[in-house]
Amino acid sequence: MPRDNMASLIQRVARQARLTFRPPGGNNSGGGGGDGSGPRFAENLHRLQQLLNEVRAEDLRLSPRGPSAVPGLAQPPVSYMHICETESFSMGVFVLRAGACIPLHDHPGMDGLLKVLYGTLRIACFDAPDGGAGGAGAGSATSAGASSSGQPPPARSRRRALLRSHQLYTPASAPCLLSPHTDNLHQIDAVGGPAAFLDILAPPYDPEHGRDCHYFRLLDGQSLPPPAADPPGLPKEVWLLETPQAADFWCGGEPYPGPQVSP
Repeated sequence: MPRDNMASLIQRVARQARLTFRPPGGNNSGGGGGDGSGPRFAENLHRLQQLLNEVRAEDLRLSPRGPSAVPGLAQPPVSYMHICETESFSMGVFVLRAGACIPLHDHPGMDGLLKVLYGTLRIACFDAPDGGAGGAGAGSATSAGASSSGQPPPARSRRRALLRSHQLYTPASAPCLLSPHTDNLHQIDAVGGPAAFLDILAPPYDPEHGRDCHYFRLLDGQSLPPPAADPPGLPKEVWLLETPQAADFWCGGEPYPGPQVSP
């Protein structure tokens, strides 16, 4: 059964996110999303992580399942439950059916926290040392590899990246963090059954302000190592190719059933 004080906990998570990621000039030395410097920011982020660790699926009135069915034959592999959004952050729940994959994608200039609510997620995290998300990679076509047609992919669509981790996350795991410069790209797979995670992004995606989502894949001949808490050989430089959104991936929407939140 949900704990009696869980509605106030979810409310405190939202308020702590607002405090942590409030824009510069909001009396938060260290700034908000996209800044990530200064002791105040680090303290607030740590507190936000602590609060997220307390959240359980049943406290959001969720039980293990995949995305809700929608009219039609094609069912979304992933659905999103919107909880709240401000100019400085967004918060919601992603629900993945068994075997679903959220393809490798970026979060331009954004901070983020991901907390598994149920199920098991396999998450691969990358840095992109060649510049901002969605930017061009560097290096020769020889070093980058060739496309399936035998021709090197355009330089503007490939990029170097640093594979930092590839591991399993469960409800017992600490939140998975990303920042504008560290672990900003990730791929998320549901392993062994359906899964769901609470997601906070700061600031939210906004194409008009340069925060659009870009998708990538590993160039041919490269693969992820088996998931492990401390896999040998990481971090490791890899080459990525920017791609359109995969045809078999889309995100549906469904109502959030948990306690109301007003950030």
